[in-house]
Amino acid sequence: MPNKKVILTLLLCYILISIEGLAESSALAAEQVTKQNIVHTMRKASEYYRDKLAVHGGYVYYYSLDLQQRWGEGKAGPNQIWVQPPGTPTVGLAYLSAWQATGDQFYLDAATDAALSLVYGQLKSGGWTNSVDFNPKSKLTADYRNGKGRGKNNSTLDDGITQSAIQLLIHVDKAHQFQHQKIHQAAMIALNALLEAQFPVGAFPQVWTGPVKKIPAKAANFPKYDWRTEGRIKNYWDYYTLNDGLAGYVSTVLIDAYEIYQDERYQQAVLKLGDFLIEAQLPDPQPAWAQQYNYEMQPIWARKFEPPAVTGGESQDAIETLMKIYRFSGDKKYLKPIPKALAYLRKSQLPNGQLARYYALQTNRPLYMNRNGKKYSLTYDDSNLPRHYGWKIDSQLAELQREFNIVKSGKQKQASHLNRRKLMPQVKTILNTLDDQARWISISTGQRLVGQPKFPVNSHFISSEVFSQNLETLSAYLLTLKSD
Repeated sequence: MPNKKVILTLLLCYILISIEGLAESSALAAEQVTKQNIVHTMRKASEYYRDKLAVHGGYVYYYSLDLQQRWGEGKAGPNQIWVQPPGTPTVGLAYLSAWQATGDQFYLDAATDAALSLVYGQLKSGGWTNSVDFNPKSKLTADYRNGKGRGKNNSTLDDGITQSAIQLLIHVDKAHQFQHQKIHQAAMIALNALLEAQFPVGAFPQVWTGPVKKIPAKAANFPKYDWRTEGRIKNYWDYYTLNDGLAGYVSTVLIDAYEIYQDERYQQAVLKLGDFLIEAQLPDPQPAWAQQYNYEMQPIWARKFEPPAVTGGESQDAIETLMKIYRFSGDKKYLKPIPKALAYLRKSQLPNGQLARYYALQTNRPLYMNRNGKKYSLTYDDSNLPRHYGWKIDSQLAELQREFNIVKSGKQKQASHLNRRKLMPQVKTILNTLDDQARWISISTGQRLVGQPKFPVNSHFISSEVFSQNLETLSAYLLTLKSD
């Protein structure tokens, strides 16, 4: 048996070797995460994305590795780009972040190309639909302002479509110091159209083709009729909606517009939206929000699988938006609806901690749908849910409560950007996963993707969302170096 001196000697050697190995590993990591390497990686990846994937400056959601297939909401045509995130505006804003972090004109040019592709597809009604097709003979075009399309003139706020397009245009407009005539003009037309689409109560429709009706404002209330069978409105998209985070998307773009142009109309539009959220909060026993309202401020049907109900997702977005508007305005009235809403939603959580997408009016039972072919029927049973829709929502209540406590105390909101130490692991992964063709490859695990393309498990593809997130993260890291 070795004596103690031998054991101690061996142990010391092991420790020294381990320290040397750790030092080598740290040195390698430090060598990888250098400003030069980050800038080089960003440029390589962006050159590939712009040169190989852009169509008329715009993008779709996903690409096959051989670039023979492109997808947005389903397969995309050869001349088609996508407006809905994470399409063209998402990629364009990532380029803009890279330009701000590096000062490299390449990125501003790429962001400008993306903005101009949206200018081409701007509708006569001032906003955008979910995609743009550059082939004037295609059936996928819409009624473009440039006269090169045909079809519908439906500007939409669904899924952040028009909001994200406006956001890219106004930020690129600012980057060009408002001197790029096409982009500046399109931005002004879009913002004016957005203001004209706001109802007197402060709400927005899902879709507009022109200025909306001047409907007197009312407070939210429960319908007196049997909402299960009555009250269906075919053109629900003309009425007040909060569907899919509309309030959050619209408030963000209006606040950005006010900060960029200092036009009080955008400030007033934000406050009116906040006023609507106050009025749209339903009374007890369900002091939260619905997905869709009629002009009487009652929850109504949207699509045939979207019943009148209190909604978990839209209610969380309303709470977050009210806090955002309070920070923007300083008016405490925008905080008053929040405590009751948070308390109600906490009591409404499902056993697994999630929120139901829908809660039945007044009874508050989690509400779902069964599907038989094209027919849907209401049910309280969640054992056989249609797979095309998210019937349960992840709870953000803990985060919302923490933010509300900070807001209520009068403290300043903590900076949303991550510091260098927190970004470092992500940066390492991003640098190490770029392949030899300057691509970040995604692998399908069978998860639901935006647009719901049916990718087989383990299939490889290129994602605009992943590219944009990676470019944003690397840009954010570079900005932390500038702060030294």
